[in-house]
Amino acid sequence: MADQPSDPMDAAFAEARAAALRGEVPIGAVVVDSKTGAQVAMDGNRIEQLNDPTAHAEILVLRHAAETLQSPRLADYDLYVTLEPCPMCAQAISFARIRRLYFAAYDPKGGGVDHGPRLYNQSSCHHRPEVIGGIREQEAALMLREFFKDRR
Repeated sequence: MADQPSDPMDAAFAEARAAALRGEVPIGAVVVDSKTGAQVAMDGNRIEQLNDPTAHAEILVLRHAAETLQSPRLADYDLYVTLEPCPMCAQAISFARIRRLYFAAYDPKGGGVDHGPRLYNQSSCHHRPEVIGGIREQEAALMLREFFKDRR
């Protein structure tokens, strides 16, 4: 992975662009070791490719990181993603014990962190990562708008 972007959000955007080229909704995610900055797992959506409704970028990178690190808990790891996670992904992030979640665009229709069920504000949520949203929001929103405009 020597040619991976050094900025994790750059890497997430690269994965999102690769997903779009595969005909997937352009969402990318990267899991990063918070202590070293090493990018442990990165991927983009693969729902259509895998015929799997759960193959969201976040789920794929959490699975890969957990397998690589041989642990279902990723307490010393951060997640970078190009769109606010949906409720399914937000819950998986909580179960994985991700330390900090960084995301680009907000998702008023399908988000589960700052919109929709606001999962981390629920009393039933046992782990709440620190959340930083809106990083490069306009860039991510534009990528998504262009992707869907081209399909109409």
